[in-house]
Amino acid sequence: MKAETHDRYRLAVDDTLLLVIDYQERLFAAMPEGVREQRAHQAGVAIQGARGLGLPVVVTEQYPKGLGPTIASLAGLLSGVTPREKMAFSCARDEGACAAIEDAGRKRVLVVGMETHICVYQTVLDLCAQGYLVHVLADTCLSRRKEAWRSGLALCDAAGAVVTNTETALFQLLGVAGTEQFKHISRLIR
Repeated sequence: MKAETHDRYRLAVDDTLLLVIDYQERLFAAMPEGVREQRAHQAGVAIQGARGLGLPVVVTEQYPKGLGPTIASLAGLLSGVTPREKMAFSCARDEGACAAIEDAGRKRVLVVGMETHICVYQTVLDLCAQGYLVHVLADTCLSRRKEAWRSGLALCDAAGAVVTNTETALFQLLGVAGTEQFKHISRLIR
């Protein structure tokens, strides 16, 4: 592999943001029971880890009037972060969400969200096309059907994103053990 190919797999605290896509009440309720709770837990770990590392966090809500607000378990971890309402499936095609991503001044984006094969995939496709290096945290993404989740992740991979998981991403951002941040992240993933 060439060095530039390896670069897309790297994460750095000073160049990464977390994007939480449409983790909303009514949409969440439509997800498979058992799976949704596991994914929400991992999304919470990703949010707490990102915040503990000082990463900017951008949150979107697709048509909140119809799909409701961000689920309470995650909203409680997002104090001070105002969700960006959107109508476009892709965050990169919504003016407010796109501006929030650009304003963070980061080129690497960790993605958490639902639905994997719709809003997550379309966002990933557009962000990759705009030159962002995108890492999709598969263990935080949801679709109503497993086949749609799988195909959504495959499409994200084909679009140029790195499909990974929360623990891998957080430890890559840490880089070293023995720090207070390491202790914080270690407690989260237990």
